[in-house]
Amino acid sequence: MFLYHFYKAKEAMLRELVFRGTLYSDLPYLASDHPYFPPEEDDTEFEDGIHLVVKHVVQTGNRSKTTDTFADFDTMTDRLLDEIIQHIQLYNLTIHRISFIGHSLGNVIIRSVLTRPRFRCYLCKLHTFLSLSGPHLGTLYSNSTLVSTGLWLMQKLKKSGSLLQLTFRDHTDPRQTFLYTLSKKPGLQFFRNVVLVASPQDRYVPFHSARIEMCRTALKDRTTGPVYTEMINNLLQPLLSAPNCRLIRHNVFHALPNTANTLIGRAAHIAVLDSELFLEKFLLVAGLNYFK
Repeated sequence: MFLYHFYKAKEAMLRELVFRGTLYSDLPYLASDHPYFPPEEDDTEFEDGIHLVVKHVVQTGNRSKTTDTFADFDTMTDRLLDEIIQHIQLYNLTIHRISFIGHSLGNVIIRSVLTRPRFRCYLCKLHTFLSLSGPHLGTLYSNSTLVSTGLWLMQKLKKSGSLLQLTFRDHTDPRQTFLYTLSKKPGLQFFRNVVLVASPQDRYVPFHSARIEMCRTALKDRTTGPVYTEMINNLLQPLLSAPNCRLIRHNVFHALPNTANTLIGRAAHIAVLDSELFLEKFLLVAGLNYFK
């Protein structure tokens, strides 16, 4: 009797939401029984080389091992590229596939790495790009005045090159800005899977920016809006035209506590990394499929 009421309530909820996705509880099979990437050393599947998975995490205002978030994107690109190449050379790795998992600014840095001449020999080995809350279109059309003001103050106080670039203020001509220039360079179309994970609860990175799609504010903006449209087309047209590349978008809704971090949207921004429940469900239900 309980299950009957549960399914009736769920059907009613989906009708009310006009939901077009798939619920975790509806899936009969998991993506994998083994939720970890490292294979056994003697796994014959990797006779032709390993599947190198590079995870690059950058949180605004924090420092990671290799990244100062107050530097500009070119500087952070050089650092990540150096680390990847040094790792491959240090362990004398034979690379069969390369996949990337990025969070926040890390996704832009990963896309920038793909454009560098030193990485060109690995383009044919690219497999999956899993983008978690990535500001691919910057933060120009943010829907949070509080966050926009905070990032502006941080940029002014810390002289952050990357935050300046995210808001298209690094050049007077928007078509000469870092993000627009990067959008014109080849990159995403070399992957087999481009997976964009976004949350409407995330106020740090606009929902449309993480999904690489148009927003209403840009449509009404007769000055920068057309440039924004061009940037979206620059990113998506090569990807959608590539015969062996597929684009997948996942929208995430988090159960978040009523805190200040939730109010300003930071909780949802970092939840894709901090929430073990989300990571477990996402990887087992869908995520690991993209790394096979």
